[in-house]
Amino acid sequence: MADVSILLIILILLFRTGSLSVTDCITSFESTLSDGITLVSKEGRFELGFFSPGISNYRYLGIWYKNITVRTVVWVANRCNPINDSSGLLAINNTGYLTLLEQNKSVVWSTSLAKQAKKPKVEFLESGNLVVREEDDTNPANYLWQSFDYPSDTLLPGMKLGWDLRTGLKRRISSWKTWDDPCPANFTWGVEFYKQLDVFPDTILRKGNVEFFRSGPWNGVSYSGGPSLKPNQIFNFLFINNDDEVYYTYDLKNKSVISIIVINVTTSKWDRMIWVESQRRWVSYFTNPSDLCDEYGMCGANGNCVISNSPICQCLKGFRPKSQEQWNSVYWHQGCVRKVPLSCKNKHKDGFLKFSRLRLPDTKHTWVNKNMNLKDCRATCLNNCSCVAYSNTDIRGRGSGCAMWFDDLMDVRQITGDEGDDGLDLYIRMPESELGHDGRKMNKVVLIVVIGGVSMMLFLGYCFLRRRNINGKSYRNQTITDRNGSEDEDLELPLFDLSTINVSTDYFSVSNKLGEGGFGPVYRGKLEDGQEIAVKRLSMSSKQGLNELKNEVKLIAQLQHRNLVKLLGCCIQGDENLLVYEYMPNKSLDSFIFDQNQGKLLEWCKRFQIICGIARGLVYLHQDSRLRIIHRDLKVSNILLDSELNPKISDFGLARIFGGDQIEDRTKRIIGTYGYMAPEYISDGLFSIKSDVFSFGIMVLEIVCGKKTRGFHHENKGFTLIGHAWTLFKDGRPLELIDKYLISSYDNFHEVLRCIHISLLCVQQNPVDRPTMSSVVLMLGSLSELPQPNPPGYFMEIDSTKRDHSGSRPELSSTNDMSITLLEAR
Repeated sequence: MADVSILLIILILLFRTGSLSVTDCITSFESTLSDGITLVSKEGRFELGFFSPGISNYRYLGIWYKNITVRTVVWVANRCNPINDSSGLLAINNTGYLTLLEQNKSVVWSTSLAKQAKKPKVEFLESGNLVVREEDDTNPANYLWQSFDYPSDTLLPGMKLGWDLRTGLKRRISSWKTWDDPCPANFTWGVEFYKQLDVFPDTILRKGNVEFFRSGPWNGVSYSGGPSLKPNQIFNFLFINNDDEVYYTYDLKNKSVISIIVINVTTSKWDRMIWVESQRRWVSYFTNPSDLCDEYGMCGANGNCVISNSPICQCLKGFRPKSQEQWNSVYWHQGCVRKVPLSCKNKHKDGFLKFSRLRLPDTKHTWVNKNMNLKDCRATCLNNCSCVAYSNTDIRGRGSGCAMWFDDLMDVRQITGDEGDDGLDLYIRMPESELGHDGRKMNKVVLIVVIGGVSMMLFLGYCFLRRRNINGKSYRNQTITDRNGSEDEDLELPLFDLSTINVSTDYFSVSNKLGEGGFGPVYRGKLEDGQEIAVKRLSMSSKQGLNELKNEVKLIAQLQHRNLVKLLGCCIQGDENLLVYEYMPNKSLDSFIFDQNQGKLLEWCKRFQIICGIARGLVYLHQDSRLRIIHRDLKVSNILLDSELNPKISDFGLARIFGGDQIEDRTKRIIGTYGYMAPEYISDGLFSIKSDVFSFGIMVLEIVCGKKTRGFHHENKGFTLIGHAWTLFKDGRPLELIDKYLISSYDNFHEVLRCIHISLLCVQQNPVDRPTMSSVVLMLGSLSELPQPNPPGYFMEIDSTKRDHSGSRPELSSTNDMSITLLEAR
């Protein structure tokens, strides 16, 4: 009896110290792992079980190195939800879900699976990866769930830091709050990539939402700001960037070496650590940030941080301190501004200065084309007024790929010493006066080539214009004369003969009529060469008359973007004023989302792509084109869809150009469409880019819920679509907004909810609170936390939104969803 008692005491002690272990897998859903028992990987490197960190009495389920004297926990399941006693139990059910229980009943932590398992198996791999898989699956890489997808504060060899673009999974590591509390702090490290944009991926360390350190984009060999990451005898490293995934990973060359990357909130660094058994301690192989120049934005916009200089901050060549007084006071964060501002009028006289051995600037406002060479990259950048710099994306061989920057150059640092060999060259745009002798000489060479090419084109064009194009098009300047005999400036645009348009549209037959807007009817046509066109015909009675036609011609002829409809030409002949566009076979967006049959065809993934496409088009209009353009009549009927359902913004008759630093304007002629116009526009005639943002928010709501904003009411309570959406959002029921046809077509409801949230940010009452479209694009493409919206305008569908200041009903120029004109009473 005494022997039995001694045996029980030994067993209890073994359980408490975690010395009992089981094999590396669990195959029965009735199997469990209780506190005191551990799961050990096959060769004994890693151990899974319950532990208490530091002096804490709380219990956590975690993974640690088994044979290291200093317990090093590399993964924790219930990071913020500890167990108060030793009653913890890890179980797997018959469909493969792992569940951590407390007191045998309360769920503390559980996994989610892409699909349920038929015969699940939990396996603990020698890499330290805890996986759930089908027991009979012969492919060892087919995991239903794996702990490597949900890292804690440690990146193990074989882990991926980055995005799975197919599923939206974002893998990043986050520090423990304190040495004995594994709950994530606000200190994180991960790859940042905006999947809806062609943006240069970057690896960033953040404190909350603030960038703290940036590795610089990958240059094909290493990070441009982390040249210490070089070929070595300890580990291999890899950065993958394709249509499916964007991530960084590494593995060990010598499997006997133990190495990890860990992020520490106490030191505000991430360290690559190596275990030195002879010293029985971890040794830092290298760490970031490593010096003052690694602090994000140390020298502000357009500044360059050189750690070997004193002071370390200097303006890039061609720039000067924004505030010389503060710069002299060693306060550099305001950065630098150009000595000579760039001018779009002289863009072809601009050139580029080459800066070598740099950590490339912040990549949030970049555009990347992996297939473009450096020569074409230069030409493309030079042709875009908003492009301020360009570079290769890959330095291997002779270099390849193109990245262009469209904003201030932030967080640049000079890579010094031998390490600078891996820094990228950056070509920064400069006006002619700042180029110096070599730059002007190069510009002259380029100018001679351009002049020669243009001369040849003009000569060929002259020969070509000696006879008419077989399709009736001629390319010459045209003076538009209105019906009162006044003339406007010449408009350089391909011109079509009226006879060609008559034939192509079958003399504007009713069968070819596509629709009608405030401008007039639109007809489908087909030229002799087979090209399909859409012809917008100015109606004699249209209140959007010749001025709007001229406005549209002048604007859209200068705009080129994949999400803007392409203007092919015009016809000004007799009483006919016609605009000729590329034909959109799927007509307008409203014909899909408001139609019971067509709505079923537009699944969520396509609707989301449409939302992102519209947003990109607006960013181009507001920010990236040579002109800043406010559309003023954004609505779903003005979004056309091509053969692949890609969105194209159309109808620029009411658009306005902003110049320089202008951010808003006022008008007495309120024009737009009910339900889409911003409150400040209707009440005070104020319009700005934020007016378009408001209209975009309305469109997103319509796309999500499949209902029109105009005339919307909900259960006779008088709510507008905005009011209804806001009410459901505040009540925690936003999913009730979703179009019934989408319920079975979206597999990521978080994406739908994010769009609803973004739309409410866009329709806030105060225009200052609304995000810019560039911010909207970033929010659509990232998984970062969104700010809470303030109340929107137009809660109730009341007459006051349809009256002028005197209270009388304004005069309408059209009905239904067409554009209207409000005549201000005073």
